Amino acid sequence: MEKLTAKKILVVGATGGIGTHLVKLLHQSGANVFITGRNVRRLADLADSIGLSNSKLFAGDISVSSDVEALAAAVSAEMGTLDILINAAGIGIIKPLEQLTIEDFNRSIQTNLLGSFLLVKSFLPAMKEVKKGLIINIPGVLGKVPMAGAAAYSASKYGLVGMMQCIREELKRTEIRITNIFLGGVDSPFWETIDLKVQKEKMIREEEAARAIWFLCQQPASGVVSEMVLQPFNHQAI
Repeated sequence: MEKLTAKKILVVGATGGIGTHLVKLLHQSGANVFITGRNVRRLADLADSIGLSNSKLFAGDISVSSDVEALAAAVSAEMGTLDILINAAGIGIIKPLEQLTIEDFNRSIQTNLLGSFLLVKSFLPAMKEVKKGLIINIPGVLGKVPMAGAAAYSASKYGLVGMMQCIREELKRTEIRITNIFLGGVDSPFWETIDLKVQKEKMIREEEAARAIWFLCQQPASGVVSEMVLQPFNHQAI
């Protein structure tokens, strides 16, 4: 397994439950971490908790191209070319079609798909120059299997999977690796805005999901984990 010591890693969505645990794991492993998210206060609190300087955090919205461009400039100035880009940002809107609005659909696509596109568009060129790097996305199980009420969410996540598969084909002459981790049923704030009866006590804990991503950051240089599926025993979808 690859060691994380001094690895230059950007965690997008660092203020989320999984992202926060992941940042702490990476920092404890000696990685050189840069964090971003939309919540300025949570970013600052996270940075303070691990002794991260303000030059290694950036508050912004990945669905806004100017924010992503500014993020890329900040990361480049502070760290140079990334070794690992981790996109843990995203929103979940679960509603029956009759209740799903155009705004709901657009928000899902803009954050989960367009935001991912903007990140790759901004950070991949530098990786291509050195012909190496690792990009980790989190499509979730609903990027593989359908669920009632998940039309907008699954559209964005299926789109993300398809986009990254095409980009992977463009990178075959390089050592740039792309990994998708399909998480299902994580006890995270994802469920706080969703009107579904769920058994959170039977879900995967945030810190366990973060540890799976941390593990993927250490995959051997001689190979690639193209996909990982992690879901609770009680409702396996794959």
